[in-house]
Amino acid sequence: MYELIKANINRYISLTDQEFELFTSLLKRRKLKRKQFLLQAGDVCRYESFVNKGCLRTYSVNEKGQEHVLQFSIEDWWVGDLHSFLTADESVYNIEALEDCELLQLDKDSLDKLYKEVPKFERFFRILVQAAFISLQKRISTSLGERAEDRYTNFIGKYPQLEQRLPQHQLASYLGITPESLSRIRKLRAGKK
Repeated sequence: MYELIKANINRYISLTDQEFELFTSLLKRRKLKRKQFLLQAGDVCRYESFVNKGCLRTYSVNEKGQEHVLQFSIEDWWVGDLHSFLTADESVYNIEALEDCELLQLDKDSLDKLYKEVPKFERFFRILVQAAFISLQKRISTSLGERAEDRYTNFIGKYPQLEQRLPQHQLASYLGITPESLSRIRKLRAGKK
């Protein structure tokens, strides 16, 4: 059950068996069914969640009812609303399971305890936050400066295992295009092969 999260952590820090046991003792296991929410807009995000199995999407809904997908989260990724988690403010995001999911969750008090008792976890989570920030900056830059076809090509190049797991309209929302545009791009790419 903890093999994937242990490998995730070991990429950045080394833990003793005792430190890892403390960490796992603070985790809460949670299962979500497809279409079940991990978080809904207006609620406070109480956990940072590690995806052990499944796929989730984080999105917002504008005043016209249009959904805007911020990210997808699959196995070996962390998901949550960091702002809401750290400040206890209401989230503006929904996080929905696109598949049945198994998560390992860490609440704020447990995270603070972990920082105090195993300070190297501060380094671990700092690295995760830095990587997420860099990824977000790159995503904004490409959204503003690249053609839709290039955004799609980059997405499937970076996440080849993810495209087949996503409904077309949600992938289109993530890319900032209409489902019809995505369909046209796919047909053009298929014709070039």
